[in-house]
Amino acid sequence: MPAAVAAPAPIAEAAVNLALNKPIEASSSIQNYVATNANDGSTSTYWEAGSNPSTLTVKLGADADLSSLVLKLNPDPAWSTRTQSIEVLGRKAAGDSFGTVKARADYRFDPGANQNTVTIPVSGSYADVQLKISANSSGYAGQIAEFQVNGTPAPAPDLTVSGLSWAPAQPSESDAVQVKATVRNTGTAPSPATTLDVSLGGTVAGTASVGALDAGASAAVTVDIGKRAQGSYTLSALVDPGDTVRELAEDNNSAAADSKLTVSQSPGPDLEVTGITSTPANPAVGAQVTFAVKVHNRGTSAVSAGSVTRLSVGGTTLNGTTPAVAAGESATVDISGSWTATSGGATLTATADATNVVSETNENNNVLARSVVVGRGAAVPYTEYEAEDGRYDGTLLKADAERTFGHTNFATESSGRASVRLNSTGQYVEFTSKNATNSIVVRNSLPDAPNGGGQEKTLSLYADGKFVQKLTLSSKHSWLYGTTDQPEGLTNTPGGDARRLFDETHALLTQTYPQGTTFRLQRDAGDDAAYYIVDLIDLEQVAPAASKPAECTSITAYGAVPNDGIDDADAIQKAVTADQKGEIACVWIPAGQWRQEKKILTDDPLNRGQYNQVGIRDVTIRGAGMWHSQLYSLIPPQDAGGINHPHEGNFGFDIDDNTKISDIAIFGSGTIRGGDGNAEGGVGLNGRFGKNTKISNVWIEHANVGTWVGRDYSNIPELWGPGDGLEFTGMRIRNTYADGINFTNGTRNSTVFNSSFRNTGDDALAVWASKYVKDTSVDVGHDNAFRNNTVQLPWRANGIAVYGGYGNKIENNLVYDTMNYPGIMLATDHDPIPFSGQTLIANNGLYRTGGAFWNEDQEFGAITLFAQGPDIPGVTIRDTDIHDSTYDGIQFKTGGGAIPDARISNVTISKSNNGSGILAMGGARGSATLTNVTISGSRDGDVLIEPGSQFVINGSANK
Repeated sequence: MPAAVAAPAPIAEAAVNLALNKPIEASSSIQNYVATNANDGSTSTYWEAGSNPSTLTVKLGADADLSSLVLKLNPDPAWSTRTQSIEVLGRKAAGDSFGTVKARADYRFDPGANQNTVTIPVSGSYADVQLKISANSSGYAGQIAEFQVNGTPAPAPDLTVSGLSWAPAQPSESDAVQVKATVRNTGTAPSPATTLDVSLGGTVAGTASVGALDAGASAAVTVDIGKRAQGSYTLSALVDPGDTVRELAEDNNSAAADSKLTVSQSPGPDLEVTGITSTPANPAVGAQVTFAVKVHNRGTSAVSAGSVTRLSVGGTTLNGTTPAVAAGESATVDISGSWTATSGGATLTATADATNVVSETNENNNVLARSVVVGRGAAVPYTEYEAEDGRYDGTLLKADAERTFGHTNFATESSGRASVRLNSTGQYVEFTSKNATNSIVVRNSLPDAPNGGGQEKTLSLYADGKFVQKLTLSSKHSWLYGTTDQPEGLTNTPGGDARRLFDETHALLTQTYPQGTTFRLQRDAGDDAAYYIVDLIDLEQVAPAASKPAECTSITAYGAVPNDGIDDADAIQKAVTADQKGEIACVWIPAGQWRQEKKILTDDPLNRGQYNQVGIRDVTIRGAGMWHSQLYSLIPPQDAGGINHPHEGNFGFDIDDNTKISDIAIFGSGTIRGGDGNAEGGVGLNGRFGKNTKISNVWIEHANVGTWVGRDYSNIPELWGPGDGLEFTGMRIRNTYADGINFTNGTRNSTVFNSSFRNTGDDALAVWASKYVKDTSVDVGHDNAFRNNTVQLPWRANGIAVYGGYGNKIENNLVYDTMNYPGIMLATDHDPIPFSGQTLIANNGLYRTGGAFWNEDQEFGAITLFAQGPDIPGVTIRDTDIHDSTYDGIQFKTGGGAIPDARISNVTISKSNNGSGILAMGGARGSATLTNVTISGSRDGDVLIEPGSQFVINGSANK
């Protein structure tokens, strides 16, 4: 790297309000009186705490020499005189804790005498300034409309990027490319060493070190980004991507090249797989399936016949011989042999030129993977590996017999009820891949930070003994504390029992690793968490980012910039509004990381109600793939301000009708469900949904609810439009604080198909036939279907539930490892419109489900029918396997209603560990008829009718 060049340091700025629109957070808030109201430049909005004492903290970004604080309330005389008791605290950029800047004192806010404005002289140099309010004579908790921090920035660095270029200037896909940039410190103090990321099309392509720079100095930095496929790329660079340097400004660290990096095609052949056909397309379990693979030669010269096209599925590897393929042409390769379809679907991975006999211009585009749906469960595109089933040097954690939940029990919350703990340097988990992969997901647990809020730590990834990269693991979205079973009573503050101990990290790798690669997750010297717990790993061959359809308009046309850390919500909203008005045909979200801190909705010109709850309609939103086009939020919803409803948060989309969204990710910022001042984690997709709405291949994570379908009729009655004919496919919902997808408020004729759910904080899938509808005789939750979905590890409530309605179906699903509730439940709690007609539970597999909840006094079966109020008639349970239940296999629970004439046929129940195969509780009423039901290995017997029960079971179980 060339030596740094010195330059005169800039002159320090005059004293100004340094707090305006800076990051601000509060210990608590009520309703929409959130922290961001206190530094938005307006006294018409304000922050109000939920209780005293309370804190309000503004982060200036770098140390500043302070002169005064100005605290304001609305000067309107309607705001009566009040006195607030306030202590001022500060923390330096390099400091760990706050210290007192101005001792606690009483300050009088008087609209007549001082325009409700208080000035507090202060001195010292601080980066974070905090108000601690212990009393308010008005009877409310702390209240601040404007929190101004006046001072001059203390000497600090300020890094910028300019002069982006590349060599060679006109590369082909066979050339290794180097990007050159100038990094300058325009600040008033030296900057420490950091890094520079270069991104192509929104995805980080390379990283280089940036040395320490004196104030005013600059350095030329070269970043190797390797060979690139043919195409034109938007090139950008970001210095200090991890925000490790405290700067005068944090919003000027990125730059985009003036022109696109264009990579030309190299002469020669290049084979790629463009399609896989299976016959039959959706086979039954046990069917013989054959395959054909479409191979395209995107090169400039022909490929001779004879290369091997290989298809892998499960443990089966099949080959076909590729014919000669002319430049620009395609050929269909019939694969020899067949595969016996197994339940739960499978990933098909096809590789062109599998034995590397063709010298190609691009050797990294030969693999394509897709899924096939078979029997039960979702056909997920990844292969899952349990840590305990691999090779490991660590401590095996296994659940106790009753899988006790809620007491900081890692094994209970682990997939398969087991995981591996890495306590010391050198310990590892290792496994061999069954398919080619270029990505990894790790479900893991790290310790919380001592005072809560989580922490980030690294873990090292190796492939075939070679270091690949550090994976960044986080506990920022895990660790909820408290003994209550009411989720709103849990807290983020450490102390006592904890739950929701696991979270996930994901990474798109820089290359494809072939089948048979040995991967190792190892704790190296720099991986310094107190411990790491590894539960499972997903490996997936992610397809390249899709190209923009010709009819779509990119959000970049409205000002969005990928990977710069600046909120793109306004640009996304403008694009969506343009589509809704018919000005464009489709919204395109390109590959990249796009920050979103406002819900996308429709402006409500009538301003009806306290919150804007008008969703989008007549909109199509497409992305380059859920691994590539990713929306993310950093501000917890309760601190975001400007949200359309406290429950719904500051990320994702509010949908009213006729909306299509596909191939994106929505990564929220939630950390809790309702605790700590009624904070909530936000909703990825919410609204009325209406008709003709289709959502496909959307990844939602770290939300309170993944998708909530429905609004109460009383909420703008003229917009009433319950979900009808909705389709959800290919959903990937992870690590929520409440439901995965909930169909409510009269949702009908709608499906969730071929989707996966993991670590939801309430029902992963639910139909709730609520009464908050226009007409309870018409707007009933009916004829909805949950088919071919995989549910894992709900940490609260059910895998799948139906509350009321008729004609609803639960078919071909797999449910694993519920913490405390059934795998499948039909119930009349939550005051639904009663059940009527038929409800079908068919061809499902439930493994290690059920559990104890509500002070551990209630034990739930794998399938539980709970007529708390009205009856539950018309139930059919058939063609189902229930294995290794924590308590009963099928349970008829005590309630005020009856379950008349339930039909149970072709069901196998094995190993009910702490209960019966079928249990009718003492207060249960109704009847069930058993046909071809096989029960074995139950601790308390095959069929148990408790004394006093009025429930009748006709027929008997097979042994």
